[in-house]
Order: sequence, then structure tokens, then C-alpha cells
Amino acid sequence: MPKSVGLNKGTGGRKRNLTIQLDEEIIQQAKELAVRRNTSVSGLVTQKLEEMVSAEIRYRQAMERALEAMDNAIDRGGITSTRDELYEEMFDE
Repeated sequence: MPKSVGLNKGTGGRKRNLTIQLDEEIIQQAKELAVRRNTSVSGLVTQKLEEMVSAEIRYRQAMERALEAMDNAIDRGGITSTRDELYEEMFDE
């Protein structure tokens, strides 16, 4: 089972209850899955939510880095001369 990503750090590790409503069939299947994985339904839900939140955090961080890199990039693919300047360099020797 994947390790926890430590998302409780912002709340001092305190845990709170969350009530959800699921179809009876899903609940039964979740209980059976939890037994096979040697955990609880709460553990399954916690693990999946931590994975989803962690993935979202990584995505947002990557997006911020990409946007920052684009903001800092040089226009025209790194070419700093204009077309006219390049033309002059080629023919004004």
C-alpha cells in the first residue's frame, strides 16, 4: 500500500469525521476490498483521497513552474535578433 503523503500537516495531524452516502452494493464491495487489502473502508477512502489531492498538488506545482518558465523565456525561440537585423548581418559585410 502506498505511503501517506502527509497531507494532515496543515491541521496538526488532527483527524475529523466525514459522512458520505454510497449505494449499499458499493459499500459491501468496499468492505470486501478492504478485507482483501487488510485495511478498512475508511483507510481505502483516505488512501484514495490522499493520492488524488497529492496528484493535484503536483500538477499545480508543475503548471506554475511551466508558466514561470514561459514567462522567463526569450521570444522567438531564443533568437534575439529581428529578421531585418539578421538580413543586414548576412549582406552588410
